[in-house]
Amino acid sequence: MPELPEVETRVRQLQAPCTDRTIKEVHIGWPRHIYTPNPVEFRQRICGQQITKLGRRGKYLIFQLSKDVLIIHLRMSGDLYIATPEKPIDKYAHTTITFDNYQELRFTDVRKFGRVYLVPSAEIITSKLGPEPLSKQFTHSVFFEMLSKHRRMLKPLLLDQHFLAGMGNIYTDEALHLSGLHPTILSNMISTTDSQNLWRNIRKVLRDGIRHNGSSIDWVYKGGSHQYHFSVYGQHGKPCQTCDSTIIRTTVSQRGTYYCPKCQPSPKAI
Repeated sequence: MPELPEVETRVRQLQAPCTDRTIKEVHIGWPRHIYTPNPVEFRQRICGQQITKLGRRGKYLIFQLSKDVLIIHLRMSGDLYIATPEKPIDKYAHTTITFDNYQELRFTDVRKFGRVYLVPSAEIITSKLGPEPLSKQFTHSVFFEMLSKHRRMLKPLLLDQHFLAGMGNIYTDEALHLSGLHPTILSNMISTTDSQNLWRNIRKVLRDGIRHNGSSIDWVYKGGSHQYHFSVYGQHGKPCQTCDSTIIRTTVSQRGTYYCPKCQPSPKAI
């Protein structure tokens, strides 16, 4: 699933070709993509509106329109790209938005889990998301207080979008490794020093991911290079770059998880 850096990368890449463009036509090949309103109303409302600004909230791409807000969640296998009408439409491009200059914004989604919303206000969809980890408001003191209020295993908590917006498997595993924290340690047991290291490293791995245009780890998301900088994610059986121990893959709350048993000792072993 595209995480914060991949979504942020797409927002930046789509800024120039989408901003100030007027939507002339919409083709909906998979009606279930359109979560709200119904596909007929969606097409009627969005056509004629102008895209005034692009942004991101967590893993959501947000297109501010002249009247409404278009919100897209890529989910497991979604992606967005600009194409000319001459370029053949691949079979997974289920929703296509045509602009006044005849360029097309295509939403491709192999697994068809993506969601498209057209709403009066972005807060209708995003109001329950946790803080943005790269925002100025997300200070260490705020983060430490958040951790202290919960008694949950650390990795599942960081993946909870209501707790912290935008984190996923890749960048959570990387941040935990840099911080020397085991994925299953309880959040309210983390010291002030460890929480500060984790806060700093969450922001570091996300910024590094954005700098490398995200991570391309399969055939779904392309164009990123951060996968060449992973410390633990996807490195099962390889030596840890820090201590030379063997990286382990396990499951934490049904999520594949990579960590170093020496750098990130189990809470039971501490």
